Amino acid sequence: MSSNSNPTTATPDAPSAVPASADAAAKAKQKKKPTGNKRSFLFKLLFLVVVVIAIIAGVMYYLNGRWYESTDDAYVQGNIIQITPQVGGTVVGIFADDGDFVHAGDTLIRLDQTEAEVALNEAKAALAKTVREVRSLYSQASGAKATSGAQLAMVQAQESAVKGTKTALDKAQADYNRRQKLVKSGAISEEESAHARDVFLQAQSQYQSALSQLEATRSQLTASEQNAEVSNALVAGTLINQHPDILVAEAKLKAAYLTFVRSTITAPADGYVAKRAAQVGQRVAAGSAMMAVVPLKNVWIYANFKETQMKDMRIGQPVTITSDLYGDDVTYDGVISSLGIGTGSAFALLPAQNATGNWIKIVQRIPVRVEFAKPEQLEKHPLRIGMSMFVEADLHNTDGAVLATGVNPNSKLQTTIYDQQVAAADRLIADIVQQNLATSDADTKKADE
Repeated sequence: MSSNSNPTTATPDAPSAVPASADAAAKAKQKKKPTGNKRSFLFKLLFLVVVVIAIIAGVMYYLNGRWYESTDDAYVQGNIIQITPQVGGTVVGIFADDGDFVHAGDTLIRLDQTEAEVALNEAKAALAKTVREVRSLYSQASGAKATSGAQLAMVQAQESAVKGTKTALDKAQADYNRRQKLVKSGAISEEESAHARDVFLQAQSQYQSALSQLEATRSQLTASEQNAEVSNALVAGTLINQHPDILVAEAKLKAAYLTFVRSTITAPADGYVAKRAAQVGQRVAAGSAMMAVVPLKNVWIYANFKETQMKDMRIGQPVTITSDLYGDDVTYDGVISSLGIGTGSAFALLPAQNATGNWIKIVQRIPVRVEFAKPEQLEKHPLRIGMSMFVEADLHNTDGAVLATGVNPNSKLQTTIYDQQVAAADRLIADIVQQNLATSDADTKKADE
């Protein structure tokens, strides 16, 4: 019985174990089904959101975004005025350093002026001497002309005297010949004939004397006319202050004056000093770089756009500019002033040569010049040369030109500092000439031919 009791007790329990495990698996399966459905739903929802976002982005690009092109490959550019001496010399003074703001005409560097001052004083004295010598030439020409005129008058007077003595001689000779005939006929005495002969001889002597004086005066007249011609040739056809000798002396004085004043190097324009390389005691040659002046009020931007971005880009389109320095809190208004006429690689020191078998196409960039439309924005938030910028161009208006049709007036930069130096030299020359000229009107008029 013991052997039958074990199977009897085990038989009821064995069938009940199988349904319990099946129920557990079914319950687990029922629990997993909602989780999988939820995950699938989330993926579908995410896909739907992405599609909606893509559609919205596409619509926004079509309506607005496609009219804007931007680049962060943009940098501040400006005029960097190199300060170089026009004459050589030794640096004796430096009056501005890096970062200083200077005005046009301010002294930056001074070279030793000793030799230049000596040459200037010599040129002044040479011009004064030349003016006085030219004055004497005009005086000599005037005197020679007067002498020649006096000699001509004397010749004319003596010619009249010769005619008078010749008339007297002819009369005395005729009287003497008539009296000789009367003496032969006994009509008059020998004494009267002798007296007529003495009168004839005296008239003949006076005539010969008058002829000699006339020839001598004519010789003097010829010499006077030659002298007057020579003197007049030196001054004829020109004003005294336009005489070649004076012009040569004036040119030498102007060169000496400019050498003297240009040994003081001045700022050609308003700006900030940069790259100072000059040192006191340094011997510099003409044209050597000593420092630079950067006018930050006249900077612009070169934005390097891809060639694929420039289809609708035109001159005159508005531009929004931001800088890495100030961030998005500060924006600048700009305008496209020119589109580059070549890519950066085309103007590189070693232009790309793609005639090889392993050529790979690379999208090129073209520099676009952008100018600031509101200078007051630069004054409030100044920029520096070489700073990185972000540029976004508004391409809505495509009426502008692709290439410039003339010169941009904003690109002009000029200085009058050197013109002022030349004007000062001209004033100095005029003063010296005026001080050494004669006050009479005759010396300022053209010499008569």
